[in-house]
Amino acid sequence: MKILVTGAAGFIGFYVSQRLLQDGHTVIGLDNLNDYYDVSLKQARLAKLTDQPDFVFVERDLADREGMAALFREHQFDRVVHLAAQAGVRYSIDNPMAYVDSNLTGMMTILEGCRHTKVPHLVYASSSSVYGMNEKVPFSEADAVDHPVSLYAATKKSNELMAHTYSHLYGLPVTGLRFFTVYGPWGRPDMAVFKFTKKILAGEPIDVYNHGKLSRDFTYIDDIVEGVVRVMDAVPEADPDNRCQRPDQSKAPYALYNIGNHQPVELLTFIQTLEQALGVKAQLNLMPMQPGDVYTTYADTENLQQAVGFSPDTTLAEGLQRFADWYRAFYA
Repeated sequence: MKILVTGAAGFIGFYVSQRLLQDGHTVIGLDNLNDYYDVSLKQARLAKLTDQPDFVFVERDLADREGMAALFREHQFDRVVHLAAQAGVRYSIDNPMAYVDSNLTGMMTILEGCRHTKVPHLVYASSSSVYGMNEKVPFSEADAVDHPVSLYAATKKSNELMAHTYSHLYGLPVTGLRFFTVYGPWGRPDMAVFKFTKKILAGEPIDVYNHGKLSRDFTYIDDIVEGVVRVMDAVPEADPDNRCQRPDQSKAPYALYNIGNHQPVELLTFIQTLEQALGVKAQLNLMPMQPGDVYTTYADTENLQQAVGFSPDTTLAEGLQRFADWYRAFYA
């Protein structure tokens, strides 16, 4: 198939592109290479893709309406995997307009491109952040997600509503994936595992929010990729008889799944596991809760398991060891 992957120089987009190329597909990788974090890391990821004959890189901004429309006209995509977004919860507090341009306008150009060229299936990235301060765990797709606590989360909830609307109005098959705290080699420098590793190896203290009384459903990158690839071929179909009694039900050809390790880990346990992987003890700077943060994330993955026969299961110790080994090798 010919597949568009947006955010191809990003963490998840890089891995998804690699897997699709290995599976024999042609990948058109789109990225604007912005400087939200170290561009050289993005370029290093991209270099591993551009030396493969079935990969074509397009440097373009999602908010470029004419450019995006032209891209869809030029290629008749068999699938679109939309992973590009302005990421980060805390950054959204200080730079809200970046999220409007990338996450809202960008999602709109993707939906319009898919609509006008009749793309057979759009798969897009949502986030566990949409669950906000929900206290019922594990988080289920059937839960209401009406109280986001960051603008980033609000844009991801908006993406889900926009995607469902297009699925309903134009019969566009769409699947949304709520990712839970993705980590692994080649990861994002603004994520905890990357920041902690850098400071621990430098002998600097790490900031531990809410005095470590937080838990996250850490999900290893390989598990995320496996879920994405399997979902791509599970094209949702319309269900006119659906009574839509839960938020995750629809008459439209629309599906929504959690992808998480369904095993939350307390932050202090996470740090201890990282210390073991690095062989270095961390210095802790205990701090209060930060605006936009949530206390816990915990994925119910039963729907994903039923739909594609897969649920993430890489242990934290295994995943962190792989990250630590990559970090030391990459940064010498």
